[in-house]
Amino acid sequence: MDLLNKIAVVTGGGSGIGRASSLKLASNGAKVVVVDFNKETGEETLNLIKEQGGEGIFVQADVSKSEDVQKYVNAAVDTYGRIDVFFNNAGVIQKISPLTEIDDSEYDRIMAINVKGVFLGLKHVLKVMEGQGSGSIINTASTAGVRSEHSMAVYSASKHAVVGLTKSASLEYVKKGIRINGICPGGVETALTNSVTNMFETGGYIPEELPNMRMGRYAKPEELAEMVVFLASDKASYMTGSIVLVDGGLTL
Repeated sequence: MDLLNKIAVVTGGGSGIGRASSLKLASNGAKVVVVDFNKETGEETLNLIKEQGGEGIFVQADVSKSEDVQKYVNAAVDTYGRIDVFFNNAGVIQKISPLTEIDDSEYDRIMAINVKGVFLGLKHVLKVMEGQGSGSIINTASTAGVRSEHSMAVYSASKHAVVGLTKSASLEYVKKGIRINGICPGGVETALTNSVTNMFETGGYIPEELPNMRMGRYAKPEELAEMVVFLASDKASYMTGSIVLVDGGLTL
């Protein structure tokens, strides 16, 4: 899928789906602005892009802070003049816990990154794309955004919010040349997923489907990256407001 000279911004680009998508976007011709809170892993992703012959920059940012979001948007525009693709991907998992035992600080942390971070990214990037009259945005939700998850009430609520933001924003911008879609991963081979499995085991509750995913395996981050690249490209030109399940049948 040809993304030659398109400018792509990826939050959470230092690891997992964000890293795989950054590399895949770059291999399809995009220049990538890698955004991550972790400077070391973010720069590692940028180096991998350059090793495969791609181009990009790294911006360290806390996606829950408006000034940091404006910083990575400004860096993209100052360096490349525009933003064609925005993978609004950064997110965190909550500690596995019954709802009544979730600390207020844990609630605030999850909502700040998973919801406010997505909201701020949309708010600032949409201003750039509206001025251009074009753009594609992909938000990372989760299977937890379309069904409930045991002992993960706040995380589930945050990802339901991402689904709502995606649909509402896509409706507002449907006639302005901007497409906004969401992906719902489920069971992906990342450090984040491994931490969830460990937390379930520690908490004494293991969902029936977790040990043996319906397809018999977890997804590779690169498989999610393929969907990100598709949604970013003109191949998905008639898709907006779609919430795409990439979960190996987990939600069946």
